[in-house]
Amino acid sequence: MSEPLKKTHRQSFLRKLGPGLITGAADDDPSGIATYSQAGAQFGLNMLWTALITFPLMVGIQIVSARIGRVTGEGLAANVRRLFPRWVLLVVVLLLVIANTINIAADIAAMGEALQLVVGGGEHGHAVVFGVLSLLLQVFIPYQRYVRVLKWLTLSLLAYVAVAFSVHIDWPQTIRQSLAPELSFNPQFVAVVVAVFGTTISPYLFFWQASQEVEELRAGNGSSSLTSTPEDAWLHMRRIKVDTYVGMGFSNLVAFFIILSAALTLHVAGITQIQTSAQAAQALRPIAGDFSFLLFSLGIIGTGMLAVPVLAGATAYAVADSFGWRQGLDRKLFEATEFYAIIAFATLGGLLLDFTPIDPIKALFWSAVINGVIAVPIMIVMMLMATRVDVMGQFVIKRRLKFLGWLATAAMSVVVVTMLVTAW
Repeated sequence: MSEPLKKTHRQSFLRKLGPGLITGAADDDPSGIATYSQAGAQFGLNMLWTALITFPLMVGIQIVSARIGRVTGEGLAANVRRLFPRWVLLVVVLLLVIANTINIAADIAAMGEALQLVVGGGEHGHAVVFGVLSLLLQVFIPYQRYVRVLKWLTLSLLAYVAVAFSVHIDWPQTIRQSLAPELSFNPQFVAVVVAVFGTTISPYLFFWQASQEVEELRAGNGSSSLTSTPEDAWLHMRRIKVDTYVGMGFSNLVAFFIILSAALTLHVAGITQIQTSAQAAQALRPIAGDFSFLLFSLGIIGTGMLAVPVLAGATAYAVADSFGWRQGLDRKLFEATEFYAIIAFATLGGLLLDFTPIDPIKALFWSAVINGVIAVPIMIVMMLMATRVDVMGQFVIKRRLKFLGWLATAAMSVVVVTMLVTAW
């Protein structure tokens, strides 16, 4: 292939990466980093299998959400509003708002604590800066430019791959325990598995990717939903598939390396109780050195700046869809006032939680558990929509994707039920 053709091919491939890549990268937020670190610290290499299992499940359910957005030209909540009883919509959106606000609080606090570890100063002051900066970027940066910023922020996740390679890795043992782990059914082990699944297969990711497909439609100079332009179907379905596979693969690869880093450093050193991502970075310092500590800390900040807009945006899309309000990051502030008000409410509400007696840092791990529990009914609703002809028309999901989507839903159901039974 000639150089010009190679360049064109690379550009074409990169243009396919958007909603799926950003969604996958945002999944590894400070809350996720804390959860993966806890998994590796507490159970060592025996938790690596979770990153392998969640990959195909994430791919299936995220492609379903993306297709719903692209085919119908509406977000998930708008479709739920149109097809299901009002109470179903309100329960789903309320749970999403609660979980996302807690997640935002935890992520902003973790970013503030991480910056404090690196440069000193007050963690609350740093948290305010991150919260306000994130809000301003969402409100005043045009959508297409902001998407490019988010794409570049995904590179911050490579810090966790570098951390793993800063220590010795026994690859034969790592592969062996990834494929044949020692499983347990004690409440602590099950709770960690639920938290890992909950932070990986999270409801806000469904709403965000579906809504980003709608944003892409509006930004596409006349593009419309696939029900209106079925001749474009193959092109868009192919792009969604590539984008989602790459994004979810990247997400799970990073999760794998975070668990591996914690297993090879913290677990081996007998440090098994990690409650926050910043605590994991601090514990890593005397074991793996200053460079690994710095990479881990900066990664928390980078992923937080990526995840907070996704969490707040997903909340705003869901609420705006529920009430039929104008929405979209491509719109100016006064064109979608309610939409941006929800973004401000979610972001600043999460920030304010850091100044209350409620400690959002301690809620990091359990917010992932909450996400795991509420993901199940949302996934069921999504799968029912994706198989309805009156919603998807000729683009109802086929056998393979239907299998993956229901498998992901069943897996989350089993994990949550197991947690409740063992806790009882």
